[in-house]
Amino acid sequence: MTTLSIIAAKYGTGTGEESGLSELRNEFFGNGTSFRGWVRTRSFDSIWFRNVEGSKVRNGRKFPMAALIKKGKKHDHPWPDNIDPNCDNPLKYLSYFKPLDEKPKPVTLAFEKPLIDLEKKIIEVSQLAEETGLDFSYQINLLEAKYEQALKDLYTHLTPIQRLNIARHPNRPTVLDHILKILLIFNLMKWVELHGDRAGYDDPAIVTGLGSIEGEVYMFIGHQKGRNTKENIKRNFAMPTPHGYRKALRMMKYADHHGFPIVTFVDTPGAFADLKSEELGQGEAIAHNLRTMFGLKVPIITIVTGEGGSGGALAIACANKLLMMENSAFYVASPEACAAILWKSSSAAPKAAEKLKITAQEHYRLRIADGVIPEPLGGAHADPIWASQQIKLAILRAMEELRKMDSEELIRHRMLKFRAIGQGGYKEDGQVEPEKKRRMKPSEVNVPTTAEIESQLEELKMNILEAKGTFDPTTTEAIRKLEQDLDEEMTKAFISMGLQEKVKSLKLELTRAPPNKPLSTPLKEKGDKIVQEFKRNLSRPGAYLRLKQKLRTLSTVNRLIKLKEKTERLKAEVNQKIPPEIKVKIGHYKKTLEKQGSSDQSSLSEELQTLRKELEDALKSANLEIVAISKRNDQPGASPDAKEKVKKLNKEISREIENAVKNTEIQKKIQELKEEILRDSKSEKAQKLEAEIKKEISSALSVTPLKEKAENLEKELASSSSTTRATVGVDNGRL
Repeated sequence: MTTLSIIAAKYGTGTGEESGLSELRNEFFGNGTSFRGWVRTRSFDSIWFRNVEGSKVRNGRKFPMAALIKKGKKHDHPWPDNIDPNCDNPLKYLSYFKPLDEKPKPVTLAFEKPLIDLEKKIIEVSQLAEETGLDFSYQINLLEAKYEQALKDLYTHLTPIQRLNIARHPNRPTVLDHILKILLIFNLMKWVELHGDRAGYDDPAIVTGLGSIEGEVYMFIGHQKGRNTKENIKRNFAMPTPHGYRKALRMMKYADHHGFPIVTFVDTPGAFADLKSEELGQGEAIAHNLRTMFGLKVPIITIVTGEGGSGGALAIACANKLLMMENSAFYVASPEACAAILWKSSSAAPKAAEKLKITAQEHYRLRIADGVIPEPLGGAHADPIWASQQIKLAILRAMEELRKMDSEELIRHRMLKFRAIGQGGYKEDGQVEPEKKRRMKPSEVNVPTTAEIESQLEELKMNILEAKGTFDPTTTEAIRKLEQDLDEEMTKAFISMGLQEKVKSLKLELTRAPPNKPLSTPLKEKGDKIVQEFKRNLSRPGAYLRLKQKLRTLSTVNRLIKLKEKTERLKAEVNQKIPPEIKVKIGHYKKTLEKQGSSDQSSLSEELQTLRKELEDALKSANLEIVAISKRNDQPGASPDAKEKVKKLNKEISREIENAVKNTEIQKKIQELKEEILRDSKSEKAQKLEAEIKKEISSALSVTPLKEKAENLEKELASSSSTTRATVGVDNGRL
């Protein structure tokens, strides 16, 4: 109902009120016509009229008011008031689905933009031919042939995400479009739409009805999208509520009772997941449909015309034959949702669509779909009639096979089809070994743990520091692998942060920039902005922990490599400043030491002292300051027996440290320290925890006789040789 006007007369007392009402009557009803008489003479179409005689105000005065309400409707049925008695097909009046008043506007998808340029050229040449009167037929035919070839090349090599975009195209034929075109024979349509779930609701997102194909009656059920925004809102974007699924269930039971084959059309992003639907039993309604469909005794054919999302699609798709349109999609989760879960960004939807295997071709290859229905180049919206007729032919071919089965065979056929899918009837790599792949997350396969990473880092440190000259191939390969792993983690982080497209754009601009010239200010600012955003996202607590760990590892390795290179340069400089005669003496001493071995090294002590004194004097004369002289326990005087004692003491200390760490409190602090280091290794909390752990380990070792043993061994080694001293000590749990 639409209220056109509410008119109030002037109010007041005495003459003012009467004069105001008189003016109102004269203006609307004419002189000499009473208001009540005027109402009696009017014919209203379902118009409600209420005469408001007056309303008291605070001061007790009244004012008269008249309300005129028009534009009512007698009924809520789809047929017009005046039906043509000579109409050949009165059934078309029983549906709310009417032709659109305006033709839908053309919509161009992102990957179709190259075709638009060719279309514009064809239009421009055609207009030029009309304006000038010249013959441009050759050029137009050439452009049209080029357009057809480009269209063919584009639509024969579509990616999964492109096919999904076609399935979601706003102008793609809806379920009712297909049904009406399938059932239209000689301008006579045999179709009656049925409504309601017999519980007081009729969900417009699911349409049901009876139709006849070649003399046989079918029950049609499908998700109905809108053809424009207004219809989409009315149809809830083809997302059914529990009422819709119960409506579909009622029609399935009706078809089963009367022996009508069931044809279902799937085109929905999923069941409506609002709070009200959950309260009304959305999951129960879907589950009830799944259970019931496996017991129906009539043939069931499902056609996926657009997108089929999760259980909302499967609730009417437990069929004997599952057929998919060429550019349709069937998935358990939308690529955007999957990308947001796995890669923390919906921009990775193309990658997710490829991994999910959502296309009709993949479903047919995996033996989930029983056939693929072809579409015209450009999608079903390019030629809806042809696409609908292909669906009709597919239904008839499927019915030829299913008609040969009795009720029990149909139920068994349906059960075996889905059991084969559920049990993994399709094996991509042959025999699957369930004991090896059970409960194994793909993201955690072959991923090194934190302990393994720390062990690799320690090994790398030793190899780098002990290397003489260039690194051995094993160390070089380990560093290369670490850099490769870091690149992969960085790429995942950029995708997760949504920076991948920005980085690609920056790389493209850098390739266009002139070489050997400084970068422009806008390009520098763009790069700095990306770096700042990356660092800001990386600095979030608890985020990208594995990436942070690998960054720290590579940073440590690079620092050690630089230190090694600096040490090598310093050694080369020192060697240049050592006189040649001292180098000869050092070489002679090494050869003598190798010949004598450990049998008699006491005679070399005086020679070693003299050689050391000469070397110190030479370095001082070269203006080099001697800070300390390293003494190793493998020099003359350190016997194999002493080395064995040191080794044995090391093992005892390590064993005692392990026993001390088994303490529950120390273990908790070590775990807490690891987590804190992953967040920020230089934080005050990390330093405090490290000091506490060291203190507790030291106090645990102080009650053992290890300290006394170490001191005794140190005295023994010192007395065994005046030139060599092996020092053994405990420092923070390390030997």
